[in-house]
Amino acid sequence: MQFRAAPLLPLLAATLFAVPASAQMDHDQPHCAALSELPAPLASWRTPSALQAAVDRKGAAARAMLTPGQAVTAALRNTPDVAYSVRPAKPGGSVSYGGLASFTVKEAGTWRVALGSGAWVDVVKDGKTAVSVAHGHGPDCSGIRKMVDYSLQPGRYTLQIAANGEDKLTLLVTRLP
Repeated sequence: MQFRAAPLLPLLAATLFAVPASAQMDHDQPHCAALSELPAPLASWRTPSALQAAVDRKGAAARAMLTPGQAVTAALRNTPDVAYSVRPAKPGGSVSYGGLASFTVKEAGTWRVALGSGAWVDVVKDGKTAVSVAHGHGPDCSGIRKMVDYSLQPGRYTLQIAANGEDKLTLLVTRLP
């Protein structure tokens, strides 16, 4: 039996062109004519400060301090150079980037970590990783790719970033209303 493709070509072409253009586009990167409005807890996203992420917990506590509610663009280090307090579930490989920073929670509540990439994030206190209570994407056309929420009590925390594809990352830690 001989297979003949010619009679099938019109059917194949009709099937390919019947797929809506929107289904062929990358939904992670919507086409944006303008930046979206941001809710109050994320308002500083577009005006980040610079921060050099630390390579260990001691450096995070002394020099890499985050101010809740203020976005930063963190300069990260190669993953092999970072001594994480707790091993990240997805540490990334030798060509990824990571780092540590610290922040203080003054009021118990739900706290959000917003990231400009899909990097792995952990919030650590006293050698234990906080359990996230929600995950999501940022508003379309905002530059916020990932958001992770935690229920936190007052105290000092270490934010661990791992498996980032670039040596810089915009991030924000903020309390939700």
